[in-house]
Amino acid sequence: MFNKKWTVLLLTLCLALVATGCGSNSSSTGESGNAGTGSEGDKVTVNFMHLWPAGVSAGQNKIVNQIIEEYQKENPNVTIKQEVLDNEQYKNKLKVLSASNELPDVGVTWAAGFLKPYVEGNLFAPVDDVLDGQLGDKFVAGTTEAYAIDGKTYALPLEFNIAPVYYNKAIFEQHNLEIPQTYEEFKTVVKTLSDNGIAPIALGNKDRWTGSLWYMYLADRIGGQETLASAISGSSSFKDESLVKAAAEVQSLVDGNAFVKGFNGLSNEEAKSEFLNGKAAMYMMGTWELPNFTTNEEIPQEFRDSVGFFKFPTVEGGKGDINSWVGGPGVGLFIGENSKVKEESKKFVEYFVTKWGEQSVTGAGVIPATKVDTSALELPQLYIDLFDEMNKASSITLFADVQMQANAAETHLNMIQALFGKAVTPDKFSEEHDAAISKGN
Repeated sequence: MFNKKWTVLLLTLCLALVATGCGSNSSSTGESGNAGTGSEGDKVTVNFMHLWPAGVSAGQNKIVNQIIEEYQKENPNVTIKQEVLDNEQYKNKLKVLSASNELPDVGVTWAAGFLKPYVEGNLFAPVDDVLDGQLGDKFVAGTTEAYAIDGKTYALPLEFNIAPVYYNKAIFEQHNLEIPQTYEEFKTVVKTLSDNGIAPIALGNKDRWTGSLWYMYLADRIGGQETLASAISGSSSFKDESLVKAAAEVQSLVDGNAFVKGFNGLSNEEAKSEFLNGKAAMYMMGTWELPNFTTNEEIPQEFRDSVGFFKFPTVEGGKGDINSWVGGPGVGLFIGENSKVKEESKKFVEYFVTKWGEQSVTGAGVIPATKVDTSALELPQLYIDLFDEMNKASSITLFADVQMQANAAETHLNMIQALFGKAVTPDKFSEEHDAAISKGN
């Protein structure tokens, strides 16, 4: 579904960017669900559930609270109640609330296949009327398409992301390591670190989608972007020789002690702490982590200054391009179809998206889905460099579990964990994918 669109989207995105100047424990400050939401006279309460807790998402959390405070000052009859959960807790609670038709008035969603069952269940409200208003020309061209189903848009994107490999420059310098340009050089880096008692890569594969990033890059670099995208869409097979080889290479990395000990039982947040604490040398993750490496003052400046990144290396004989990325639109905001304060929720979402675009760049180091003139802004070098890489990207392949329909996505994630745990062979991994995708389509 996305293999051709994303190349076009990327080109459009780059032009737009140039033209404009270029998780933890849950915490709750309100009750989720719309069953008890309503108004008393002129007083209105909007329940907002999101995934930016203080601490692990300090920059985003600060901006969310600033926006809410500003909105409530400008709209004194409105109270925005927050429920804040980390990434995995959020996904699980969204499923629970959807089963009982008690989604919050406003919440966070991912695009494409993730969105589809909620739309089919009539749980998310169309937001085309909001998009047709003042927001219409604010989005980078093409970003809202990932949230559209059958001609209607069901969420408004906040971020655009790519997934680099972050690395600790101090650890690399200590062991005389250079940024790998080829996969063979990368494996040498891994071996050197492992031989010297340093965990090469922080990976929390309990969450499964984290391991998917590694498989996707290997599949891209060995088989090429079109091969991977076609297999995900169901128009070709995961039994393609290059994709089976990519699965085998994942297990080769496991055998080479590439990942932190116990990685299949660690959450992403637990693994990330290994990188933040200097116990692991590398960490692959989306650019939504940029705030932790640039603006988050809860993380020592010495560490932030030591974070660099590199593109996933090319594989000798592979068809992939080093400027091909895994990524795409990040999270977006939805409005509950059954909300009793739907119009006020739409006004809040419109306000939030506008302010997020203005504040998230300098306040958190987030790459927003809305157009921002960055030419006059003082930005961290890491942000600027990744922003530039986005402009140079040859293609972007949307995260596999986001592209796939719900049942196929669950199979993909389960198979990823089994692959990393060596509980399935590469051939079985591929067969299970084909079977799940054929059922889903």
